[in-house]
Amino acid sequence: MFLDKLIGLFSNDMAIDLGTANTIVSVRGKGIIINEPSVVAVQSDRQGKDRILAVGQEAKQMIGKTPLNIQAVRPMQDGVIADFEMTERMIRYFIEKAHSRKSFIRPRIIICIPYGITQVEKKAVEESAMSAGAREVFLVEEPMAAAIGAGIPVSDPSGYVVVDIGGGTTEIGVTSLGGLVLCKSIKVAGDKFDKSIMEHVRQNYNLFIGERTAENIKIEIGTAIKLDTELKMKVKGRDNSGLLSTIELGSEGVRIAIKEPLKEIVSAIKSVLENMPPDLASDIVDNGVIITGGGALIRGLDTYLAEIIKLPVKIANEPLLSVAYGTSQVLDEPELLKLITNN
Repeated sequence: MFLDKLIGLFSNDMAIDLGTANTIVSVRGKGIIINEPSVVAVQSDRQGKDRILAVGQEAKQMIGKTPLNIQAVRPMQDGVIADFEMTERMIRYFIEKAHSRKSFIRPRIIICIPYGITQVEKKAVEESAMSAGAREVFLVEEPMAAAIGAGIPVSDPSGYVVVDIGGGTTEIGVTSLGGLVLCKSIKVAGDKFDKSIMEHVRQNYNLFIGERTAENIKIEIGTAIKLDTELKMKVKGRDNSGLLSTIELGSEGVRIAIKEPLKEIVSAIKSVLENMPPDLASDIVDNGVIITGGGALIRGLDTYLAEIIKLPVKIANEPLLSVAYGTSQVLDEPELLKLITNN
């Protein structure tokens, strides 16, 4: 027992999937230990000073329900840091929670970042982690982490396509020999689906709903294809007259609502495929496309994409955790970290 605790003191390197929607933390030798929304609830006093009330799941419950002096902040927007200070506080909170103590040996931290972010944005991520208590920070691009987490042999000379549909961004990457041969990142993903659902409900039912309600609709009845049996759910909100109202929304309405964001994702995938080196293209015909991220859970998405791009499309086994699993694997395998950070 004493030996286990002693080992735990030194095996404290961490992997963080710092997502727009959720932050997932893994600790070497322990796997995923934290999976919570990337939300911070802040209370302002009369002097204008901010105090953290809650972080993660507890803070998300406050979205859309807070009094004027409390604000639920999402410090990550479109896959990058929108609020440096809040991101630092959030990372610090998760680091301390992961170690269940205030003082600990400063860990090495691997953090996932979207492909194509600027050097300034990369520096902001590194500085946030260092300020929060890291002794060393490594950055891994999300498409590569998603590919590793989905079980793709990234070090092979064969080409594979991974599409990671997260909260703020969709990342399309082509991997081969431990690197990204091609990659494209667009700011169209889960959040855009939610906003499209909100707008559809407002325009067609004169009902105003919030982000959390739209997200629930997406999860419960969201679909990319017409279903044999339409799904229905009750949706509550505020109508144009200011009165509270309830409607019944069907999955076909949600399919129509998210049609445009899906088209943008398809366009990005096509763009990557069109620029594929010929030798890799033959690999992709055999290996197909693997979908990861929360967006992969939309019903019929694999069928929808396969019909358009004319390639086999497969959903990863645990798409929500693919990036986290990949980051955790990089943490556990020094040679893999060296391979992908040298590319």
